[in-house]
Amino acid sequence: MARVVFKEKPMKSRWNERVPVLVLLAAVACVSGASGQEYPVATKTLKNGMKILVETDHSIPNVALYTFYKVGSRNERPGTTGLSHFFEHMMFNGAKKYGPGDLDKAMESNGGSNNAYTTRNVTVYQDWFPRTALELIFDIESDRIRDLSFDPKKIESERGVVASERRSSVDGQNEGVLDEQLWATAFIAHPYQWPVVGWMTDIEHWTIEDLKHHFEMGYSPSNATMVIAGDVTPEEVFALAEKYLEPIPAHAPPPAVTTTEPAQLGERRLVVRKPAELPLLMIAYHVPQTNSPDFYALNVMRSILFQGESSRMYQRLVDKDQIALDVESESDNAFDPTLLLFLAQPKQGVEPAACEKAIYEEVERLESAPVSDRELEKAKNFRLAEFYRQVRTINGRANTLGTYEVFFGDYRKFFEAAKNYSAVTKEDVQRVAKQYLGANNRTVATLVPENGDKGKP
Repeated sequence: MARVVFKEKPMKSRWNERVPVLVLLAAVACVSGASGQEYPVATKTLKNGMKILVETDHSIPNVALYTFYKVGSRNERPGTTGLSHFFEHMMFNGAKKYGPGDLDKAMESNGGSNNAYTTRNVTVYQDWFPRTALELIFDIESDRIRDLSFDPKKIESERGVVASERRSSVDGQNEGVLDEQLWATAFIAHPYQWPVVGWMTDIEHWTIEDLKHHFEMGYSPSNATMVIAGDVTPEEVFALAEKYLEPIPAHAPPPAVTTTEPAQLGERRLVVRKPAELPLLMIAYHVPQTNSPDFYALNVMRSILFQGESSRMYQRLVDKDQIALDVESESDNAFDPTLLLFLAQPKQGVEPAACEKAIYEEVERLESAPVSDRELEKAKNFRLAEFYRQVRTINGRANTLGTYEVFFGDYRKFFEAAKNYSAVTKEDVQRVAKQYLGANNRTVATLVPENGDKGKP
């Protein structure tokens, strides 16, 4: 079963059914009203520190269960990079009760499925199943949290799988190589500088002691938040959590990441030369962590610049100047100040510098004059529609509630999202553009094809 996910995006599943329109409208009304009373979430913190969130939806007989562990590549060090992602694999490879392959067999034979993803900040495990399998899932989760197997043969086998994954998803991908080099250049102090999948030499040299220490540190119940959405009641979930999860002892959480990335004092540039059909351009700006007051204004700004074919960057680079095949922006949830990425794929025969120049001109236009009322409203509508689509399914609600609890510090801030997007003003958009999109705050990465004249005018 393939589990190759590095970005902070939940995997799709067959349990991602849509709830009735009335449920969606209720959710929208609830979110807009900033009140959880009509959209109840029950919570309980177990004696070992694990927090449980339950959102009940009896419209379909299915359940989505997400477990967020606050451990990612930011909790690693030189020599152990990639361990968080490695455990994303190992957590499916056998424990005391459910041996190698048994977890998937037990879940699939009961109509369920699973997956996981790792980021710089968290490792998240996803289960989708019929409500009839609820107790089985708790049994499975408790087994692998308490008694994960450290069989040397399985570790070496999975080490090879992860090394192969790195070769295919990073070394063998132009975007993967450039992205990795960009983060390593944009950060000089903070652990966001190393890749989630890990450096190859670290993958090859992890020891059993490294693995056991990382597991004990990251997979303590006190370092986890479990979110269950679907055809359940809080009472039955809490009873199962007390039976299966509460007896698991807690350990010391990961040490606090105290390193603060120093302010960037000037533009940084890097060039990657490798065989490629086309060049590639990435521009990164330092921006605040997810729970920053500027989160919503930055997202609205991104929508104005990049979201949809009517966005400023698409209209300029793809439609008007016809110098790029595509332009987009990325920014993942983060506990610490992170990066906002701009990506452009130049057309055949176009130098990356042409795309770079056009991007800066559009940034300058945004900084120099307020956006129109219509453009601001359209960007807000994009963001609100995207948000509402996320909460239409039990899968989306489990992931979103967990994200707000973990990254914003309180799941109830989920209910304030619509209000916060609506409150963004033209002045806010212009302010964050000026504050964060400056030349001294950016790192520019260019991939230049080295095979002949391809990609050159």
